[in-house]
Amino acid sequence: MLERGNLFRNVPERAADEHFDILLRRPGLRIERIVSHGHASPPDFWYDQPADEWVVVLSGSAVITYENGEENILMPGDWFFIPTHRRHRVSRTSAGEPTVWLAVHIDAQAGIGPQ
Repeated sequence: MLERGNLFRNVPERAADEHFDILLRRPGLRIERIVSHGHASPPDFWYDQPADEWVVVLSGSAVITYENGEENILMPGDWFFIPTHRRHRVSRTSAGEPTVWLAVHIDAQAGIGPQ
């Protein structure tokens, strides 16, 4: 875990997988920076997370698709909330520039999620 930093410094170069940095971890809470370079979830893969997630795109762009076909097109500054166990996938991220995300994972039992 890092004690301080800048979300736009030391952005990793393109790699086979997305890059995850845990910025803060506390009981019931995890904040991470995610860097994507044209990444997408594998075909037929769905995230089904045991915690709520609040995400903001800081640079680049992304498309999140829910199991029901609903899509969120995300540009810098756009944020969204994914409740526990809402199945979703990353359909695409910017190929020409890094997509930098800030993700906040909140254990639903912690009682600190959206009201």
